[in-house]
This record gives sequence, structure tokens and C-alpha cells, in this order.
Amino acid sequence: MIVGVVGGGQLARMMIPAAVELGVEIRVLAESEGMSASLAATAVGDYRDASVVLAFAEGVDVVTFDHEHVPQPVLRALVDAGHAVHPGPDALRFAQDKREMRAKMAELGAPQPDWAPVDEPADLERFLADHGGVGVVKTATGGYDGKGVRVVRSVEEARDWLEGAASGGPRLLVEELVPFRRELAQLIARRPSGEAVVWPLVQTVQREGICVEVLAPAPHAASIQPVVDDVARTVAEGIGVTGVLAIEMFETSDGRVLVNELAMRPHNSGHWSIDGSVTSQFEQHLRAVLDLPLGSTALLAPASVMVNVIGGPASGSMTDRYPGALAAHPDVKVHSYAKSARPGRKVGHVTAVGDDMDEVAYRARAAAAHFDA
Repeated sequence: MIVGVVGGGQLARMMIPAAVELGVEIRVLAESEGMSASLAATAVGDYRDASVVLAFAEGVDVVTFDHEHVPQPVLRALVDAGHAVHPGPDALRFAQDKREMRAKMAELGAPQPDWAPVDEPADLERFLADHGGVGVVKTATGGYDGKGVRVVRSVEEARDWLEGAASGGPRLLVEELVPFRRELAQLIARRPSGEAVVWPLVQTVQREGICVEVLAPAPHAASIQPVVDDVARTVAEGIGVTGVLAIEMFETSDGRVLVNELAMRPHNSGHWSIDGSVTSQFEQHLRAVLDLPLGSTALLAPASVMVNVIGGPASGSMTDRYPGALAAHPDVKVHSYAKSARPGRKVGHVTAVGDDMDEVAYRARAAAAHFDA
């Protein structure tokens, strides 16, 4: 079995150990030399070029992805050429375009914030008037880690984006500013034959638009787990996704759970599963795209906490900090993405597991602190 992964980032990198354990060959199309997944990079090229991607797909059993940025025409070319593509273009468009996603969530009856497409200033002005004078304007495509999102209280505050959209730039939408008390994520894996499994709901902690911590399972979430489980299964089936699907959610101050965004690949909110679940999201993604029976998502310990290493050391590499970090925290797992340090960049993560969430979080944070600037 040979899996081809388009994209050479850390998600592709973390598929490699799972592939080795399963005896699956993994091949990576990296965007440039020396990327995080260079260990398995068999080709380097532009994922936006159909000829490059089609050549890469020759000789693999299934094509999957490290990110959702492969253009629809390229995805369609793969399908038209007879390649197995998971997730396919019909599903991926809902992760690529937030307007498409919002419309599909409405069709499926999934709970979500009020929203509206914005094609001209009057659309935004009308929405603001109906929602207390404030809204969250988003670019429909291209945004990630807090980029492409802007809280506005007037049309003027979005004027540059409106003018850009009118000139052929990314389309826009506006959403209500949700009064949430925390952010959550529900991961589900689904294979082509229809089998689907969910992991426990997790709580994510964001700072400046970037996920910094994940607590698994989400504390005090027993009452809403059945709700998000049902939402995840409805969405996964409704969009026909194959592989891992992450549904980022808001838990509102009045107890509702609303869909925020979708990601159709292994996701930052599931990294804890490498050390905290019977089947990691990376192994599960490979099983799913190959249409193999899915593994157990049971917890290996009552609590798991993943802390991202953001930016990395001001000098040297993560491995330079290993002697101190590993000696001080022998019971915490360290994962490096083989990336150079840069402000705001995810260069690795640490995961601690145990019986008590507060104690586990303390250990994970203390270990991650060794790699701070």
C-alpha cells in the first residue's frame, strides 16, 4: 500500500511513524527542499501545477493531503485521471471556502453563528445593523491561524477588503460575534465504506489566533459530548469526507455549541492523540484513506495535554534544548517538526498524560517552556 501526501509540512511528517508501523509506504510531494516531511519527500514541486501533482500521483494507491490549499482544478484533474483522492474535491471545497461551508452547514442543520455573504458594502451595513453594530468579517479563502479575520463595527473598517473583493480578491462573509466561554474541537475519522469513529471532545486554548494548548478530554463536557458527536457524524456524512475531519466549535455563554470551522486532515487539536489515544489521528487518517478498518479512539489515560512550541528558541534549535528539557521532564513526550525558529511559527509540541488534568497541564507547560526564547 502506497499513500501519496501532497504537502511537506509537519502533518505529513507525523504520518511517517504511523505509516512505518502499519507497513505502509508514504511518499510526499513537498513544496521545497528541506521541509518538515523531507524524510519521506520523493518529489518537490508546485501543488498548484496539475502536471506536477499528476506525475506525483502515478504509482501511489491513494492521494491525500497535508493541507487544504490544492486548487479545485488540480483535484478534479486527479479524479478525472482515475486516481483515488481522499478527501475528494467535493468535500474539500467546504474546507477551502468558508461561504460554501456556511451554506452547507445550514443545509445540514448544523448549529452555527448567524452569517451572511458580503458582496457589497450594503450587505455588511445591513448585517451590522441587525447584530448590535458589530460583526466578524472573514475572507472566504486563504485565512488560517487568525489571518483573514477582522472584528468590525463599521463598513469603513472593512473597506480595503471590500475593494479587494470587488477587484477579484477573496470573497467575503460576515458572522455574528459569538459570546463564547471556550473553544472546542471534535475530531472524527471516516473511511470510504462509511465507517466513522470519533475521539473525545477536546478544549483548545487560542492566543493571538494560534492554538497554544489542547486539553483532552475537554473538562466538564459530558453533557455536550453526545451533541457534538451527533454534529460530527452528520457533517462527516453530509459532506462525504474521507480521512480525519476536525470541527472547531464555540461553546457559548448560554450553553450552545456552534460550528466555527472545518479542517479535512489531521489537525493541531488532535496531536495529543499520538501519546494519549489507542489510535493516533495520523494512523487513523492512513487507515481511513486506505479504507481499512478504523482503530479504537479510547484514551490511554484520563487526561492528556498538548502544548505547542510557538516560535522556538531565540538561538539554536529545539534539539539544543533537549538535555535540559528531557532531563527535567522524562515523563513528557517532545515532538520536533525540524523547523527553524521564527516568531509565531509552530515548531513542535509536547504532550503529557496522567490522571489529573491540572497536574498534567502543569507538566506539559513546564516542559514546553524549555523551548521558549
